[in-house]
Amino acid sequence: MSATDVVGPQALPDLQAQVAQIIAEAKQQGASACEVAVSMEQGLSTSVRQGEVETVEFNRDQGFGITLYLGQRKGSASTSARGEAAIRETVAAALAIARHTSEDECAGLADAALMAVSPLQDLDLYHAWNITPEQAIELALSCEAAAFATNPLITKADGTNLNTHQSCRVYGNSHGFIGGYASTAQSLSCVMIAERDGLMQRDYWYDVNRRGEDLASAASIGRRAAERAVSRLGARPVPTCEVPVLFAAELATGLFSHFLAAISGGNLYRKSSFLEGTLGQQLFPAWLSLDERPHIPGALGSAMFDGDGLATYAKAFVEGGELRSYILGTYSARKLGLPSTANSGGVHNLFVSHGAEDQAALIRRMGRGLLVTELMGQGLNMVTGDYSRGASGFWVENGEIQFPVQEVTIAGNLRDMFKQIVAVGNDLELRSNIRTGSVLIEKMTVAGS
Repeated sequence: MSATDVVGPQALPDLQAQVAQIIAEAKQQGASACEVAVSMEQGLSTSVRQGEVETVEFNRDQGFGITLYLGQRKGSASTSARGEAAIRETVAAALAIARHTSEDECAGLADAALMAVSPLQDLDLYHAWNITPEQAIELALSCEAAAFATNPLITKADGTNLNTHQSCRVYGNSHGFIGGYASTAQSLSCVMIAERDGLMQRDYWYDVNRRGEDLASAASIGRRAAERAVSRLGARPVPTCEVPVLFAAELATGLFSHFLAAISGGNLYRKSSFLEGTLGQQLFPAWLSLDERPHIPGALGSAMFDGDGLATYAKAFVEGGELRSYILGTYSARKLGLPSTANSGGVHNLFVSHGAEDQAALIRRMGRGLLVTELMGQGLNMVTGDYSRGASGFWVENGEIQFPVQEVTIAGNLRDMFKQIVAVGNDLELRSNIRTGSVLIEKMTVAGS
């Protein structure tokens, strides 16, 4: 088995050599500049349902994509084929595209002086999980069995999935920068159905980690999925009202992902964001900050360089409630006349400041309102910030959960919602690139019966 047959750190030297070969071929065919990304990935996916094995799949992919320039003209092409002929043909295809595109004054590689510097810090992102298909099946079945054993009201399983994933990616460009890393991500999820009086409710739980051994136990994931499904039995709508809304931590990440999209360069230069022109403005309460920490060892979003090869660095997007920085890659930065923030491809580990209260304490503080544990639909207008989504969760009175809620819609405007954040809990969501606790918003419209 050669190094290129192993999806891990051992493959990096061969992939780096492949990147160098592709760049050389692009120069030989006449490109004035180019950038290349090569990737290898493989994984095992296992699913079970009702005590039976549904699928066991092994996937393995390899390929590369190239973007090259003829002056200010740009062309891109990609392939999953290997070998010198595939390289020549893919480069030629990208060149043909470039010849037919219009000149773009913002096109081109990032500034060479801003490239990440080798040797790159090892961020501890790769932990192969040497689990066999038989072991994966056994783990998934034990997760489902624990869910069934939790409560007799759990009558059906809607799928338990175990996935392992490992990848190796290398990026390089004609400035001479070539960098890469190997990474892993393992996950276990369980979806169960509870039934009472002929009515059914469905809910789930899961965990994600770079190390398979560090995942929450299969039994605990199954029990949590079952408990959540049972807790939803008897759900009903509530009358339309305007009340505080508490987003559970795993849903609060979505609120901040909407914010990140609104301050991202692509939406800003296209003038399709409700936060266009808000740099320096107070968007959140003065106690709230949002900062990026890209170099945390083992974290799900860590990276030493962005999609343009620029060195990543820690920064605050929001400090004291004020918007301090947009999210910019090289191209969007040029379109806006600003420097890149080394965020081509997105943010790496966003941390939301939080207080000392857990979710139960926030429920008590809320007094009366809605705890949201599930959202449906994609009701966001990025141009206006208007937000409206189907929701379910639990009704709260006198600081205590009273009954489950379904078939309601929560609505507001994100600018108002951000300013009306009352508190962020300490129950941090660790399975996401965005680390936040539950978020309590002062008031939203809950449309129900």
